[in-house]
Amino acid sequence: MKEQLEAIRAKALEAVALTQAGSELEAVRVQYLGKKGELTAVLKQMGKLSPEERPVMGQLANEVRAELEKAIEAQAAVLAEKALEAKLEAETVDVTIPGKRPQVGHKHPMYTALDEFKDIFINMGFEVFDGPEVEQEEYNFTKLNTPDDHPAREWSDTFYLTEDSSILLRTQTSPMQIRAMEEHGVPIRMISPGRVYRKDEVDATHSPMFHQIEGLVVDKGVTMADLKGTLNAVIREIYGPETKTRFRPHHFPFTEPSCEVDIQCHKCGGKGCPTCKGEGWIEVLGAGMVHPKVLRGCGIDPDEYSGFAFGFGLERMAMGRFKISDLRLIFENDIRFLEQF
Repeated sequence: MKEQLEAIRAKALEAVALTQAGSELEAVRVQYLGKKGELTAVLKQMGKLSPEERPVMGQLANEVRAELEKAIEAQAAVLAEKALEAKLEAETVDVTIPGKRPQVGHKHPMYTALDEFKDIFINMGFEVFDGPEVEQEEYNFTKLNTPDDHPAREWSDTFYLTEDSSILLRTQTSPMQIRAMEEHGVPIRMISPGRVYRKDEVDATHSPMFHQIEGLVVDKGVTMADLKGTLNAVIREIYGPETKTRFRPHHFPFTEPSCEVDIQCHKCGGKGCPTCKGEGWIEVLGAGMVHPKVLRGCGIDPDEYSGFAFGFGLERMAMGRFKISDLRLIFENDIRFLEQF
């Protein structure tokens, strides 16, 4: 048995010294000191020894176990130090190498245009009002003098949320004009920017979700000349003093008289192209004098007060501002497109 113990000592110490990783060292420990290890197997034979030999062999076995445990502990420290050195070497940072500049985001072109419009209107004395995107039919249509049989009130044109058509996704930010007149009173000079929803087919100039800026001025002595002068001033402030506009007669149930306002196509300069659908002009907003019935419905005497209202699509204005040829680019989140701004 003594020879067996000495042989185990020699083999185990050699095996411990040759290990290169913690997993190898653990395997050696289990091989020699585990419950089914070689040293344990020898100790199970102690019962076959004579009473005189047992103490001697027991002492030798304990010495072998202690020596192996000490060697394993020492080797574990060596391997841990080597592993740390390897990790530090692998993760070494060369501070002389130039760092990578982090990418910083920037404002979306549409919101750049929105902020520019806000600044212009605020400098003209307008207030900015915000309102709900889920709106009551009463504010979106009825109080704006939109008749029950108007096409815009059809399910094919508007996103209704209730079967009785009382709640819907607003089709315009005009409801805020009604709310502002009811809550603020007159005189009033306000704009209301925000998302609106219509069942439009997606193309170069249309989207089922888009942004509007609607405005309202109500005071004594307000005329169509004030409307035209205000809109021309805003458009030329955005696009430059040489921008050409066109006012066309139109009909809206909440204004009378009404007009559509076009700007000369920024892409072709009026010659005709896919962006303007060959017309040379791009419709950017509708406007008009507030209908007396709308004023009266908000508790304002139309014989004493008059006003004008307007509303334009922010995406189309951004297209002209940044010379964007297709509205869909604004919503596609293509980094190659957005990095240009």
